Amino acid sequence: MQKILIVEDEKRVADLLKIGLEENGYQTMVAYDGVMGLRLFRSNSFQLIISDIILPKMDGLELCKEVRKTDEHIPILLLTALGTADDKVDGFEAGADDYMIKPFDFRELIARVKVLTKRYATSPTMPQKQVAYADLLVDPSRREVFRGNTPIKLSPKEYNLLFYLVENAERVISRVEIAEKVWNTHFDTGTNFIDVYINYLRKKIDRNFEVKLIHTKPGIGFILSEKL
Repeated sequence: MQKILIVEDEKRVADLLKIGLEENGYQTMVAYDGVMGLRLFRSNSFQLIISDIILPKMDGLELCKEVRKTDEHIPILLLTALGTADDKVDGFEAGADDYMIKPFDFRELIARVKVLTKRYATSPTMPQKQVAYADLLVDPSRREVFRGNTPIKLSPKEYNLLFYLVENAERVISRVEIAEKVWNTHFDTGTNFIDVYINYLRKKIDRNFEVKLIHTKPGIGFILSEKL
């Protein structure tokens, strides 16, 4: 049975999550602040973490960062009343995999939990092969990126986005596809966090190089190509 760590300081919400998840066949443990959540994470085995952002003692973003220091793969779903693009970017930069805004539909939460836990259970144990396009090289075994001989430092989410673009070079990729394949979430048309990450990548991958690789197709999506 899959075990989920709930980190939520509002007891009513924590109880709702605990009861609802257990009714759907999951085991749960509850922490009411970030420090307790980190302690439980370190002393138990979980398949998913669901955490609020605004928490006593240690907020959800710091909790994400601490978890990622020891486990790069466990899915983290953030629950928060904050919903701007910057808030989402902050969450993803800290290491979160998905993001839901309170109040949330519990059926949608369960659907996302199923996607995240399934992905975690089926994540490959063998290292992926290097992928390359033009003078861009991505090495998954070392999580390193080079443009020519120049190493490029990326955040985990920037890296995942670039890897997907390189794997699908010369093909236009929509924002919906990026949300589903890179973030394993639904694209929220009310925010522009995907465009924000594309701009982050452009600054690191293209800004100091004559040939630009990342291009926007207005109204459609993005493409990695040296021919445009």
